[in-house]
Amino acid sequence: MKIQENCLKGQALSLLVIMLFMITGCANQNQDNKVKPNFVWIMLEDWGYQLSCYGEPGIETPTIDQLAADGVRFTNSFCTAPVCSPSRSAMITGFHQNYIGANQHRTKGPGWEKEELPYGIKPFTHLLEEAGYFTCFMASRKTDYNFVPDHPVYQGKDWSERAEGQPFYAQLTFPGTHRTWLRDSINPIDIKDVSLPPYYPDVDLAKRDWANGLEAAQIVDRKVGKILDRLEEEGLSENTMVILIGDNGRCMPRGKQFLYDGGIQVPIIVRWPGRIEKGGVKNDMVSTLDITKTILDAAGIDPGYKMHGENLFGKEVGEREYIFAARDKMDDTYDAMRAIRSEKFKLIHNLMPERAWCQFNNYKENSYPVLALLNVMNMRNELSAEESTFMTATKSEFELFDMENDPFELNNVADDPKYSKVMEKMLRELNAWRESINDKGVTDEFRGGGWSADYPSRTLEEWETRLKEWEPWVFREANSKMGHPKKNW
Repeated sequence: MKIQENCLKGQALSLLVIMLFMITGCANQNQDNKVKPNFVWIMLEDWGYQLSCYGEPGIETPTIDQLAADGVRFTNSFCTAPVCSPSRSAMITGFHQNYIGANQHRTKGPGWEKEELPYGIKPFTHLLEEAGYFTCFMASRKTDYNFVPDHPVYQGKDWSERAEGQPFYAQLTFPGTHRTWLRDSINPIDIKDVSLPPYYPDVDLAKRDWANGLEAAQIVDRKVGKILDRLEEEGLSENTMVILIGDNGRCMPRGKQFLYDGGIQVPIIVRWPGRIEKGGVKNDMVSTLDITKTILDAAGIDPGYKMHGENLFGKEVGEREYIFAARDKMDDTYDAMRAIRSEKFKLIHNLMPERAWCQFNNYKENSYPVLALLNVMNMRNELSAEESTFMTATKSEFELFDMENDPFELNNVADDPKYSKVMEKMLRELNAWRESINDKGVTDEFRGGGWSADYPSRTLEEWETRLKEWEPWVFREANSKMGHPKKNW
């Protein structure tokens, strides 16, 4: 009887241990769910380093500056394409846009006919969703992906829609930095306080247009503040990684749609309290593709395949020598360029050198006052050599820039014997990258396609007329209700 009693006691004790283990296990599992980080990804449309924390004169962006002070700011950060749809298609998948066939701006690529993305690739939001995250797309007008997934990329429109305690990923894109640029009546910027890149004429219209863009960014800065305040009010800040970037470079001539730094250099700022250093400044060569991998790693998610990006805080980016970017069709303006960028040098391969940089593009001619100014001054022979290079009828096939000594990419040293070894190595690396992403380059059909490539795209008289139409808009008062000049010139 005693032996039986002891056995029963032992069984009861074992059962109790098992029950306690199960309870503890469930508790730990619930705790694990609670500590999964949230993610808020903020994109500024068409915006580069024109923020006060990046040293831009004239502008005041205290919210973004504080975000950088509380986190890490990257100073060699780039997107993979100089326009929204291919750039965003790359970011949401973690693969270069050419690799997934999404490189032609707003053009049908994989998935448009209800096909899957190639190679079993998924939007990374689907991977988050499969891991129990709630995903949403907030405060924006467009997603702009060159593919159609098998189900929606996002589950909702606000993180408030998630289940109680559910971790979330929220993406916001602020269009205020996209043209047309609202002026800031609270904090207007004097043109005396701005500094133009040397490839723009140093005249009042160009400076006022630049200042208007900075004012638009100041307005967006306050909107970013409201999102960060909401995280704080809801007690979410400490467990939320916040990432701020631009989707592509600034909407100015020689910026958006081109592979100069003005088109592909974008801010990357990351705040993750208690997990990454405060006030860090990193000069690693990084890409917007790295954000995708960083988020998945932080969430503990293995996609099952190797992405093109790396973790922003991993050793791989510290060892990286180059980033790569590509430009293809923009609307119906056909051109193609590829670029490789190191900390010290950049090589651009113009695959269609026979076409002008400023061949006709409806969006730019109806959005960029400085483009009209450049055309007028160029046709009057009033531009300096630095300002007129971009206005030539053809391009060099190769452009090599010494970024340390020529940060504005004005002096092409591709034919300089002094740089021959750099040129050879970078071209070899660029071609190897193109092969690795299955870059199809330019077909004969593509080379002859698109809007008219005749250059100049308009007569001097037509450009003078357009410039006069732009002037009152550019110089409007900060509280003006003036309508934008006609869209379809």
